[in-house]
Amino acid sequence: MRYLAEMTRQDTSHSRERAADFGFTRVSEAEKTRLVRDVFDRVATRYDLMNDLMSGGIHRLWKARLIEKLDPRPGQTLLDLAGGTGDIARGFLARAGTSGAAIVCDINESMIRRGRDRSIDAGIVDAITWITGDAENLPFVSGCVDLCTISFGLRNVTRIAAALKEAWRVLKPGGRFFCLEFSRVEAPLLRRAYDLYSFAVLPRLGQVVARDRDAYQYLVESIRRFPAQEELAAMMREAGFEQVNWRNLSGGIAAIHVGWRL
Repeated sequence: MRYLAEMTRQDTSHSRERAADFGFTRVSEAEKTRLVRDVFDRVATRYDLMNDLMSGGIHRLWKARLIEKLDPRPGQTLLDLAGGTGDIARGFLARAGTSGAAIVCDINESMIRRGRDRSIDAGIVDAITWITGDAENLPFVSGCVDLCTISFGLRNVTRIAAALKEAWRVLKPGGRFFCLEFSRVEAPLLRRAYDLYSFAVLPRLGQVVARDRDAYQYLVESIRRFPAQEELAAMMREAGFEQVNWRNLSGGIAAIHVGWRL
């Protein structure tokens, strides 16, 4: 089946005029794209290790829950956006079997290389297609995949609404979109403890392990700028998704949003 479009569609209007959040700092849209790419260039080699340390390994349970909700079936095709590490694609293939197909699309070449290397180490060579591409301007034909996921990546795109519309476009009718992302903690006591850990511990951990405090300061700030559960659900509906719902994980530290293209 042909996935790639003949030509990547371009939509750069106002990219230098509008502002975007880079953590707590307001920058131009073009500058945010460059800054985010630079962050992941710097942390790619220690990205997986830092995820384990920051979450105490809980992020693996969250991703396992995502795979469970995907309920992969033989013959399905998954597109995983911002999926450079490849863990969602590998989890999908483990359930979908040899007739399943996975495409990993990430704007960051360093993350793509990291994910490809990990997959080869796991004995997965040809089952995953690796594409360097922008979630806001996907290089795929419309209606080409059964499932589309993005895990801990939507908050890093410059225009969330554009990325959601692109995810809707590439899904087949009846296809589903899943977003696993940090969200808003519900319980006040847990929220205070989480904020203390986020702002006091995570940047220091980034300095010691990844040798990059600023990258993990951005991580903490970007979570606080990301839309809360209901707001993201409304944005998904605006992009065209139907039957939108979400499930909180760990008290709202993260959430899985689901929407259908019907």
